[in-house]
Amino acid sequence: MEERLALHERLELQEILAFKNICLTKSSTMKGLVGCDELKSILEMDVTEGKKHVQQLSKLIKDREVVM
Repeated sequence: MEERLALHERLELQEILAFKNICLTKSSTMKGLVGCDELKSILEMDVTEGKKHVQQLSKLIKDREVVM
């Protein structure tokens, strides 16, 4: 894979990362409020996967050089 990102790719990654962080915050909050065990399980899985995605996106942004 190319080790560089175009500026528009970097901006897209930052937008996706912001969206993922909002989703992660919502799922984390909601899992403490729901009464349904099945829904709570789904939210817990969403939080686990969301954390992985945030880490991957953050690493990608950090490790890639931006070219103009």
